[in-house]
Amino acid sequence: MKSVCVFCGSSLGAAPEYSEMARKTGETIAKAGLTLVYGGASVGLMGIVADGALEHGGKVVGVLPKHLQDKEIGHKGLSELHIVGSMHERKTLMAELSDGFVALPGGAGTMEEIFEVWTWGQLGLHNKPCGFLNVLGFYDGLISFFDLQTSEGFMKPVMRDMVQVADTPQSMLDKFRKYEPPATPKWIKPGET
Repeated sequence: MKSVCVFCGSSLGAAPEYSEMARKTGETIAKAGLTLVYGGASVGLMGIVADGALEHGGKVVGVLPKHLQDKEIGHKGLSELHIVGSMHERKTLMAELSDGFVALPGGAGTMEEIFEVWTWGQLGLHNKPCGFLNVLGFYDGLISFFDLQTSEGFMKPVMRDMVQVADTPQSMLDKFRKYEPPATPKWIKPGET
């Protein structure tokens, strides 16, 4: 593993612990000698995770769509900032540059990004780990929903188990290093769970 992509909010959220964990995530990635790949902005948790890595000598690569360059305010201090034409190009390049994907707290965009790469993993398009950094139990309801999807037969247990959940950035990196993608196909046959 050489790089980790972090998806997170362009807002700070209500609790200061979200910002603290974003900074710690960037720091942990940098101290592990890994490259941080993220959405390229200087605002919200996005800016804080980048700053956390940069403050500890880390390499930080941002990917920002041109139409968001003014709204999300591109970070000026990055190792690399790629300006792309669309959200689709952003996600594709972030996926190509990354060896694993972490979701910190965030809104609909964060969910859409982590769900897409998780789905790509389920379909066998990549073998990279995906995980949720569960700050203050932010993802508890979502994790329970994954369990419901599994118990109701909409997700195989092996696909549910693909997604890693951790309370600290270091434990997430430890899980990523041990991750082995499932060998079973995603498709569920009639009568099979």
